Amino acid sequence: MDVVEARDEYFERTGVYIPVCADGGIVHDYHIMLALAMGADFVMMGRWFARFDESPTRKVKRNGTFLKEYWGEGSNRARNWQRYDMGGEVKNKLSFEEGVDSYIPYAGPLKDNMDIAVCKIKSTMCNLGSITLKELHEKARFTLVSAVSIKEGGAHDVIQKDVETNR
Repeated sequence: MDVVEARDEYFERTGVYIPVCADGGIVHDYHIMLALAMGADFVMMGRWFARFDESPTRKVKRNGTFLKEYWGEGSNRARNWQRYDMGGEVKNKLSFEEGVDSYIPYAGPLKDNMDIAVCKIKSTMCNLGSITLKELHEKARFTLVSAVSIKEGGAHDVIQKDVETNR
C-alpha cells in the first residue's frame, strides 16, 4: 500500500502517473481482484496462465493429479542472458536463482476459465459500485476476517449436488 500512496503523491506533485504492477502471486482468479483492489493498475499472470491447455508446457500426472510444468521468470530454466547479463565473462551468470522450477495444478482450457474470471471481476466491481479501475481503487476496502467466518460464509450443512450428473 505504501507503493500506491507514493504513486499517488508523485502524481499530485508532478502530474505524471506511474502504473503499479502486481508481479507474482496470482494463482487463483480472486487474486487478480485483490491486487487490483489494493491499487495495482495491472497484474503479471504467468503462473495463472501456465495452468491451461494453451500453455506450451507439458501436462503430467503425479500422484493421480494432473499438473503443468511451470518455471518463474527468475528461474535458472527461464533466464535470458540478454536481460540478466551483468557484463564480463565472470559476471555473465546469475548470482542466485530468483524463480522456481515446479509444477502447478492443471486447470483445463483457457476459455472456460477466462470467462469465469472475467465474470468474477465484473461482479466484484459491480458490488463495489465501481465501473472503472480508478473507482475501484477509491472504493475498495479490506476487512480482516477469521477462518471461522469464511467457513460460515460458504455453503455448509448441505450436501452439494454434482453439477455434471445432477445427483
